[in-house]
Amino acid sequence: MSKIKNAFKNGKAFIAFLTAGDPSIEKTEEFILEMVRGGADLIEIGIPFSDPIAEGPVIQSANIRALNAKTTTDKVFEMIKSVRKKTDVPIVFLTYLNPVFKYGYERFFKICNETGIDGIIIPDMPYNEKSECADIAVKNNVDIISMIAPTSDQRIKEIASQAKGFVYVVSSMGVTGVRSEITTDLNSILKSIKSATSTPTAIGFGISTVEQAKEMAKIADGVIVGSAIVKIIEKYGNDSGTHLYEYVKAMKSAI
Repeated sequence: MSKIKNAFKNGKAFIAFLTAGDPSIEKTEEFILEMVRGGADLIEIGIPFSDPIAEGPVIQSANIRALNAKTTTDKVFEMIKSVRKKTDVPIVFLTYLNPVFKYGYERFFKICNETGIDGIIIPDMPYNEKSECADIAVKNNVDIISMIAPTSDQRIKEIASQAKGFVYVVSSMGVTGVRSEITTDLNSILKSIKSATSTPTAIGFGISTVEQAKEMAKIADGVIVGSAIVKIIEKYGNDSGTHLYEYVKAMKSAI
């Protein structure tokens, strides 16, 4: 069974994202373990892709760096095998439908199960079409994480009622990236979600500061940070480990 629920059992969950292979697959393993040491309750790993349509410039650049470093899905799986010998923290992938389709649904989710991947987020997979790979994912103990955006409107309860793992609540319109403020009426969205499901909720897109994390944790069960972490890796490269530990420790303490 998926371990994702374990991320939410000790208070508010801090979910940390990075792009696999940026700046190298070896460093990705180190950075994951440093973020776990800092208090990350769940790790979200981006499989690099040439056309990550939901991502802003920061994560797009990380995808390019990872691809230039010859990162492949097979190498990411090998890295996960190594990580799993050192931590049992829940891990989910973030990727796009094309890489999974080209890899082969059966093969992809079978290896996810064998290596210890607990869930997957596929931003470009329409909700109505998730059945294309949902049964295969379930068979292999992988939760397909549902995303609920400010535009979901009347579909919020429908999506939430079938959610597995956790509900990824998109804080703002547009692509990923650090935002100075988040103005979406998230209270209403969270209220609607919680009326339809007991599955934990986590807010992502745009959160970067301790103050933002505190505010989001008041209304959701978890906070997701991606671009701010990727910016640390962009700035410090191979020497990012200590900086990631300190950042995650501060953010986890805040929530």
